[in-house]
Amino acid sequence: MSRRKQQKEEDISSDEDSFADFDEDAAFSSDDEDEDERRNTAFLEKDSDEEELERLVLGKKETFREQLFRDDFLPAVADAQALVKAGGGGDDKSTGLEHLADSELFTLDAGESTDEDEAELPKQALQEAEEEAPAWQDSDDERLAVSLAGATRLRKLRQTEAEDVVTGTEYVRRLRQQYLRLYPQPEWAKGTGTKRRRRSSAASDGSSADSDVEVDSDAESIDGPSPLDAFLRDASSFAAAGSDSSRKRRKLRPETIDIQRTRDIPDTHRAAVSTLAFHPRRPILLSASTSSVMFLHHIDASAYPTPNPALTSVQVRRTDVRRAAFVGPEGAEIVFAGRRRYFHTWNLASGVVTKVARIHGHQREHRTMERLRPSPCGRYIAVAASDKKGGGMLNLLSAATMQWIAQARIDGRGGVSDFAWWSDGNGLTIAGKDGRVTEWSVAARRAVGIWRDDGSIGGTVVAMGGRGGPSEIGGDRWVAVGSNSGIVNLYDRNELVIRSKPGAGAGKDEGDKAKPAGAGKGASKAEVEIKALPEPRRVLEQLTTAISAVAFSPDGQLMAFASQHKKDALRLVHLPSCTVYRNWPTEQTPLGRVTAVAFSAGGDVLAVGNDVGKIRLWEVRG
Repeated sequence: MSRRKQQKEEDISSDEDSFADFDEDAAFSSDDEDEDERRNTAFLEKDSDEEELERLVLGKKETFREQLFRDDFLPAVADAQALVKAGGGGDDKSTGLEHLADSELFTLDAGESTDEDEAELPKQALQEAEEEAPAWQDSDDERLAVSLAGATRLRKLRQTEAEDVVTGTEYVRRLRQQYLRLYPQPEWAKGTGTKRRRRSSAASDGSSADSDVEVDSDAESIDGPSPLDAFLRDASSFAAAGSDSSRKRRKLRPETIDIQRTRDIPDTHRAAVSTLAFHPRRPILLSASTSSVMFLHHIDASAYPTPNPALTSVQVRRTDVRRAAFVGPEGAEIVFAGRRRYFHTWNLASGVVTKVARIHGHQREHRTMERLRPSPCGRYIAVAASDKKGGGMLNLLSAATMQWIAQARIDGRGGVSDFAWWSDGNGLTIAGKDGRVTEWSVAARRAVGIWRDDGSIGGTVVAMGGRGGPSEIGGDRWVAVGSNSGIVNLYDRNELVIRSKPGAGAGKDEGDKAKPAGAGKGASKAEVEIKALPEPRRVLEQLTTAISAVAFSPDGQLMAFASQHKKDALRLVHLPSCTVYRNWPTEQTPLGRVTAVAFSAGGDVLAVGNDVGKIRLWEVRG
């Protein structure tokens, strides 16, 4: 037992000595290094394809350095090194290239090109700029035949009533023209090379910041707006209305009218449009609203890039403009007023805005001067007084001196409802709120006749137009009186008067006694007597709310009447047949609540303003 135990102890001690001599790190590390070396050797080995790709991209190993620093590169490096040495470390400003031109220092690599290509390139660019081909072209358009008279919606594309069949290409062209009449060109399609007058970002909404000029209403005389004399004298830019004899206005037919919507006015008022007025000689539209802003627009639907562009705008601080109009047949001045005790005149030639603060001797009669109208002849301005005193009164001023001339008085409860000048400027037709109408002569300084509007219990508006009427009361053919019941009575002024020749049915002495006092030279003329109860030529009952606007075209073939108290309440009347057009406006006509109506000087453009400040235009074709 002792020997076996001794042998066991010797075995354990020998095992401990061998374990102590074992280097664990060396054993394991050697094995790992061998394994990594084998892997790296396998990874670094390249096959023939990889070697061929490396040779093509990087070149051969023995020629890589020679290819990198080849002969055409080494001189540039040497020159750069020499340049740095010559520069003295950047202290000397000379570079050694002062004798070279700028074109020799910088070049652009445009590829290889011949002289013929360089000569043809500008021509091709010009042709592409001049001829912008549409995005889509159909070769079948030339073989198509489209009937314009067969479809109701296509009749508006005809140029004459007899036209019917057109080719597909012509049909596409007219569709594009019709689209451009209705919708303005989008911003992304407009050219960027055209320079436009810089305006405020709020220029399209009629805010106080959008006006070209602000006019202080408390100042007596202000050099405010820029003069428009250059615009009005430039016949090439603003052709006078009716100057083209070839475009003679044809007679309109009754019952149906050919009227097409054109481009709207781009600027929008921030309040209801209170006034629309066309220039008597030029295609210029004046618009005003109670937002204290007035606009002048050049009426040209084909203008680029903005149709019907704005010429200028004026803001009158602390004055809500409710009435504005051109003065005289030349339209050299604009008179405008709001609900204030004063009004302003704007001279377009000089740009001077003058304030008329009072009417001497009658300032207490005017708490507001918003109801004023200049005469067509440009000699007078009539202002309705706000003081009634059992009736109503109008004060007449000289347009040249702004001095008081005369006063027209009418009897009747409620005072003056509205008034209109005779076409020759020698008198006025004044409508009272009680339904009575007074014919007042400026020359005689008195009323020459009083008549009652048939069935009226409250007049709201009166207007006159047309030619061929009695010269004794202005020469106007028609007079229309609107009432608060929505009825418009249309009268022929030739039927208003009763002419009795002096001395008819009596001897010479009796005839001399029949002459009015002060007749003198007018003894040979017939004396005029106004019918007290005339019969209207036509009673228009198409509207049911109070009439707010009535306007005649200058040629006397059309009359428009509207009411702002109901949406789309506007009608057109043909004269002299006195028939209301049945095909316009339609349910889709975007009128809104109409607040102002005006015809152009040629009678071919109808402007309509509504209560949201928009102004829409229609072209009257026939």
